[in-house]
Amino acid sequence: MSDLPAETDFFIAELDAAVEAHMNWTRRIVRCAVLRSTPGEDVLDPLAHTLCHFGAWFMENRAQFNALEPEAAQRVEAVHQAMHDAIRTICSDVLAGRTGRSEDLDEFEASQAELISLLASFKTLILSNAVRIDPLTGLPLRYNVENDFALYQKEARRNRSLLYVVMIDVDHFKPINDTYGHQVGDLVLRHVANTLKQGLRGDEPLYRFGGEEFLWLLKCKSAEEARKSARRILASVGTTPVPIDDDETLRLTITMGLALAGEREDLSSAIKRADMALYEGKQSGRNRYVIAEP
Repeated sequence: MSDLPAETDFFIAELDAAVEAHMNWTRRIVRCAVLRSTPGEDVLDPLAHTLCHFGAWFMENRAQFNALEPEAAQRVEAVHQAMHDAIRTICSDVLAGRTGRSEDLDEFEASQAELISLLASFKTLILSNAVRIDPLTGLPLRYNVENDFALYQKEARRNRSLLYVVMIDVDHFKPINDTYGHQVGDLVLRHVANTLKQGLRGDEPLYRFGGEEFLWLLKCKSAEEARKSARRILASVGTTPVPIDDDETLRLTITMGLALAGEREDLSSAIKRADMALYEGKQSGRNRYVIAEP
């Protein structure tokens, strides 16, 4: 069974199916060249690149390709059309009894090879990204947090703003797992992740740090703004119960430790201070936030 998120498995399967359909399409081209039989209107049509299985699937999923590598996605579209244009010219010559031109064959072979290479690169990129995403919550894992932290730290220095590293822990998570089972435990983690995401701004990344812990990079203008953000997130989780069956819900709380990142402080140091603040919050009753002293 695959460890990849279901949507990634599905996308990769669709990509493979679309490429396979194109390989089957080329068999019709060979029959046209050898037997002079028509390859079909979806090959001879001037808009053939939009009619084939791959072309239709690619355009439906163009946004996902653009999100990964917009320039490479544009190149896929261009070489796919070039391949169709070249093969349409070759097949038209064959069906008219004319000898095909070597430059058209060269264009077909080159564009097909480039298309296959581009799609292989996209497949590698998709799989690489997938292992950096937590399949349970859909949140990024820790892999890229250091790069994000360094970028936001530079931005904070440039804009004279503040960057907090926030460690978040779901309160009493082990008893939930022990009482209701891991399936409900997983439901709780997904619910908390979604609640947190809905409460954060789009430019504030949230990561699944491990177990029932999450890490949040909080950008703000002042310490008071950080406290308001922390109170808002606490309230959001506390007032959004988890439905676990038709007549039962679980009310959750979280505890947070906030550490204001120094201008030159490394991430591990900031996380250590946020962790200490989180521990203090746990020891003093949970369902609260604690800000680490500089």
